[in-house]
Amino acid sequence: MQNTLRTQEHASRASSSIELEKISLSSLVETLNLGEKVQALLLSLQAGRKVTLSGLYGSLGSILLAKLFEAKSSPMLIVAKDEMLQLYEQDLQELLGERFVIDFVRDPALVLSSLMAGEKKIVLSTPLELGRKVLAQDKAAQCRLTIRKGEAVGYERLQAFLQSNGFERKDFVEQEGDYAIRGSIVDVFSFGALKPVRIEFFGDEIESIRSFDVNTQLSSSQEDETEIVANLVGVADAAESILSYLPSESLVVTSVFDDEDFGPSDSEYFSRHEIEAKLQAFAELQLLSLTKGNFHFEAEPQMRFGSNFHLFAESLKKDATQGVQSVVAMVSQKELTDVAEFLVAEHAAEERAPLTLYTLALNLYEGFRLGNVSLYTEADVFGKLHVHRRHRRRRRRQISLRELRALKVGDFIVHEDYGIGIFMGLEKIQVAGAWQECVLIEYEKGDKLYVNLQNLHLLSKYASGEGNKAKLSRLGSDKWQQQKERAKKRLKDIARNLIELYAKRKMTKGFAAPPDSVWMREFEAAFIFEETPDQLSAIEAVKRDMESPAPMDRLICGDAGFGKTEVAMRAAFKAVEGGKQVAVLVPTTILAHQHFQTFKQRFQNFPIRIEVLSRFVPKSEQKRIIEEIRTGTVDIVIGTHRLVSKDVKFKDLGLLIIDEEQHFGVATKEKLREEFPTVDTLTLTATPIPRTLQFSMMGARDLSIISTPPKNRQPIETIVHEFDQELIRQAIARELARGGQVFFLHNRIDTIEQIFDMLKRLFPKARIRIAHAQLPGRELEQIMMDFIEKEIDILVCTTIVESGLDISNVNTILINRADTLGLADLYQLRGRVGRSDRKAYCYLLTPPASTLTPEALQRLATIEEIYRARVGLQRRSARPRYSRCR
Repeated sequence: MQNTLRTQEHASRASSSIELEKISLSSLVETLNLGEKVQALLLSLQAGRKVTLSGLYGSLGSILLAKLFEAKSSPMLIVAKDEMLQLYEQDLQELLGERFVIDFVRDPALVLSSLMAGEKKIVLSTPLELGRKVLAQDKAAQCRLTIRKGEAVGYERLQAFLQSNGFERKDFVEQEGDYAIRGSIVDVFSFGALKPVRIEFFGDEIESIRSFDVNTQLSSSQEDETEIVANLVGVADAAESILSYLPSESLVVTSVFDDEDFGPSDSEYFSRHEIEAKLQAFAELQLLSLTKGNFHFEAEPQMRFGSNFHLFAESLKKDATQGVQSVVAMVSQKELTDVAEFLVAEHAAEERAPLTLYTLALNLYEGFRLGNVSLYTEADVFGKLHVHRRHRRRRRRQISLRELRALKVGDFIVHEDYGIGIFMGLEKIQVAGAWQECVLIEYEKGDKLYVNLQNLHLLSKYASGEGNKAKLSRLGSDKWQQQKERAKKRLKDIARNLIELYAKRKMTKGFAAPPDSVWMREFEAAFIFEETPDQLSAIEAVKRDMESPAPMDRLICGDAGFGKTEVAMRAAFKAVEGGKQVAVLVPTTILAHQHFQTFKQRFQNFPIRIEVLSRFVPKSEQKRIIEEIRTGTVDIVIGTHRLVSKDVKFKDLGLLIIDEEQHFGVATKEKLREEFPTVDTLTLTATPIPRTLQFSMMGARDLSIISTPPKNRQPIETIVHEFDQELIRQAIARELARGGQVFFLHNRIDTIEQIFDMLKRLFPKARIRIAHAQLPGRELEQIMMDFIEKEIDILVCTTIVESGLDISNVNTILINRADTLGLADLYQLRGRVGRSDRKAYCYLLTPPASTLTPEALQRLATIEEIYRARVGLQRRSARPRYSRCR
């Protein structure tokens, strides 16, 4: 099917068109003549023979391996280093489907179960994991139990199997190897399984088998049979490798490895020599990169264009003049359209014959050139690899299993039908001769209600305004239903008022930004990271607001380092492209200058004027910048409270961005509203103040939440500990040893020199400086710039670093007297680290626990529990887990 794109201006000129023609993978394989090469390889790949292959670049190797897999009836094992393994997984899942590709590194039990079942799969492994010792297949067969609906398996027999094969009995099933028993119901999470199963007995006969969700504990689907598999890896009798599970006719694909890629010969791993001896029983295809193999492809690597569409257009023209077919492998219709529209505009300026561009609906990691075919991927064109996978919609639910286990006896809890009661714990009761585990809730006058765990969706945690005391409901009374009706009526009243509010807002006309242009798409394509789903959702919402004539008022709420600034920069670009000015208001001078550098770098390829206005800027420079803001010469200005001074007048302000809005007083923000009533307003924060969050939750302000962490982001390990010099020495030494930098926060200027002296004694060779707000502006700016440029190893500082600093090389922060700081402060300071793919650490140092107030203990316990990078805080009434160095 052919689709010709033309610009409206040149629609009548056929010579100015770009023709997009879809091509299938089979057509590409035929054009590349891969079919004959696959057959030749298969003839050479006999058991016990090693064949070498060279000249493969980009995703050509993945395409070739996919065709080899399709041509054989047995599994394939691919052994590669970590980075290549990820690329193989991405490509092969795209080429063959996710169900055919399994990873031994990530899920060894699933792989061994699949191979024991005789399934045809591509198995991925590193050299190290290839040598991992596993249970022999004959013994593994004894560690499997297949059960079917209607069979008399035996209730006691199943329990005995679980107990003797390393399964652990728990109250709730949460991970592989867990099982739980509640009367006639047995929940089991088998090793290698994707979901746990709920097995219900009637005597010794299995009445039903259902898979269920570990979070909600709700059943999702009925099963006729299931297989329970014990752990086959890392057990006492493990004496074989994964190779013993492969059929003899399987193909093993390897690369060139070093000795350090393999593990030592010990109780857990086979040595390299032992693994290579075992490989001799299989057909082995070794991929070479530096030398020429038995089979050689004359492929060439593809260029990387890094979103430079002009350079990409020149490459396509060169392909056309040389008779080479240009194939673009893209799944994203949006990005394909971006490229096509740019090429149409570029091509229209020249008198050329129509240019044919073949499109392949695949998301491959890297292109190549072979024969008369030049394949380009999204990674080649845009400089990043997109993973286009369907993201499951988050299911809204009531109380979760995690929250239930966090409840204490005496906490208030709400049942949807019966109202507010007191949580009294979990109890087992006998119903119809079977034991069931239930939630016990006590109501007014001591009435009790037992709620089966199957009905957790009817329960929720009690929440109310501060100072409001819960009033218990009474079973058998209609008061709870009356309360719900009154609440519904109040909600309707609020909704009616909101409609009136929105009507008034819609009547206020603002500036409607134009739709995205080619330049906007080029700006977006230059973003070197892959956007998260939440980021994309926020960006689309902001664009939609800006293109509407009603003034935008949107809150972007996201954890530190989750990409709020990129959303703001795209909004700024859109506003400037529409001929408007942009003001970025930030709370601190340091953050203003860091944002200035970030914006300058991001906008460097576009003719957009950016300035910074703060106390660090000399008076003469401030005067010049203010005049250029007034005349419209400056497109984007970043500044502190200085931006709201009386002498700062904008020529045509179109967008106001408020970063870290929790640091601004009501007076400042209201002043901005009065001065710029019709401009679009975008507010960014990780810890919104209650009033702002309440407005957003009510709908008075639009809200976007960025809760998806960036790719490869690791959770920050948070440790609460008494002040201990040995702990401090260990923590800092570990960070410095891996080339990192350290924040040591001490929020008392009068004693900060003592901390500096202590660190100098512990690390005499380290470069240590002090930073606080009482230093002269120029000196403080220089210190911060030196730290950013890695000229300082340890920065002893106050909370001046709390807002927005983004330094990826700093992955350890020690906060002294953490008990004196608020929860929002601790949360923000903790976000100064963990902004790369390295493991990050946050140490909260305090006096002895016995001297701390209950409120301080609660704050520390809450911040310690937040290990996963996400938005929001789950409050827990618990004491922090203190530890001491011996």
